[in-house]
Amino acid sequence: MNDKLIASTIIKASGVAFGTSGARGLVTQFTPDVCAAFAVAFIATMKRYFNFKTVAIAIDNRPSSYAMAQACYSALKQLNIKVIYYGVVPTPALAYAAQKDAMPAIMVTGSHIPFNRNGLKFYRPDGEISKADEQVIISEQVNFTNLNKLDELTVNSMAAEEYITRYTSLFETPWLTGKRIGIYEHSSAGRDLYYRIFQKLGATVISLERTDHFVQIDTEAVSEEDTQKAINWSKEFNLNAIFSTDGDGDRPLLSDENGVWLRGDILGLLTAEMLNVEALAIPVTCNTAVELSNKFTHVKRTKIGSPYVIAEFKNLNNKFKSVAGFEANGGFLLGSDLQVNGQILKALPTRDAILPAIMLLSAANKSLISTLVNALPKRYTHSDRIQNFATEKSQVIIAEGKKDPKSLLVKLGFDNAEIKSIVETDGLRITLKDGLIIHLRPSGNAPELRCYAEASNYKAAHKCVGKALSNIQKI
Repeated sequence: MNDKLIASTIIKASGVAFGTSGARGLVTQFTPDVCAAFAVAFIATMKRYFNFKTVAIAIDNRPSSYAMAQACYSALKQLNIKVIYYGVVPTPALAYAAQKDAMPAIMVTGSHIPFNRNGLKFYRPDGEISKADEQVIISEQVNFTNLNKLDELTVNSMAAEEYITRYTSLFETPWLTGKRIGIYEHSSAGRDLYYRIFQKLGATVISLERTDHFVQIDTEAVSEEDTQKAINWSKEFNLNAIFSTDGDGDRPLLSDENGVWLRGDILGLLTAEMLNVEALAIPVTCNTAVELSNKFTHVKRTKIGSPYVIAEFKNLNNKFKSVAGFEANGGFLLGSDLQVNGQILKALPTRDAILPAIMLLSAANKSLISTLVNALPKRYTHSDRIQNFATEKSQVIIAEGKKDPKSLLVKLGFDNAEIKSIVETDGLRITLKDGLIIHLRPSGNAPELRCYAEASNYKAAHKCVGKALSNIQKI
């Protein structure tokens, strides 16, 4: 018997909620009916603003992603919607293909969070959905029929090919000839595309540690193991750089010639400079070297999450000719069309991993990546998190800190700290008179408490994060 279900009711009962970027939850919560409810609710919302007959779907390499895509696909068939399945591709590849063809898209991905969790990320025909769209989606009363059978999906390779061409078409010569680029492939959704891009640009590509199981890579909290791996690979294979991404390929991880991973906001800063960007929208956690560098006409700080960065693009595009944004995790968002080597690079207002890698390699083509980094203002950041830490606990700590920040600093181990300023844009960000910055906030994607620090040297930033998180666990 086929029962009629109401999307909003199923979504509310599922426990799945929108986080910093997309709907996230445990794999066990993403039942076929829950995936179907999100899919039909998303389409109902899009039909309020756009006319379309086709929707695109793609996935990352998580074990649960294919079945979730099947559920979305099968539900959309009930609405007589044509669905193009692009298979395993990076999130920005799906977004770019959908934007070119003016159709909505669904990316099945949990990004960097553990494999027992997953998510759905939604794209309007003109880019990522907004926070306002999220509220409409979870409230849609649209009906659908429960899924008794899931359709097998046939892969269309167009999104992958267009994504490769987007970047290789910007250059007429193989300017990476003589360079050795390592690609830490692990389970990245773009691992079958990246080597083709770098090889087309002339590089010798070395494949590093491809896996059959899902690997959790958080580009904002790189593990000690991955830090050492990069240094070892750089020496062993005589590499000019190592490139990697998180699970869905929208956050880059790029090393210098010594195998030292660059922080994402430093990579974003150098990329924006190379692209001659006038105005930036960046989250509050990004390194203050962005402003101290005096490279940009205007810098606007936002809450953390690509929807907030993208929302600011509209304001900036009214005042400036070239607009972009990036996050501390390295994802680069292009808010306006730009010219690169006389070619038009179309705006892509979603996190992308390949553009910053290519632009930094271009900047360092006759130099060293480390030289470019060392020329920037000497501000260093570090971040880490406590996993499996209830969001409610995080919120209590931050609320108490807002009421009495001095008392919180003492509990965190900073007894004699003098406060210079406090920012509550997203969580609690405290700048001390000695220049140290301590920032606490709950993750928007998982039950984690994140701590960010910035100081005049990396050792101090690293020590600050370790001390703060250790004392929080004691609290």
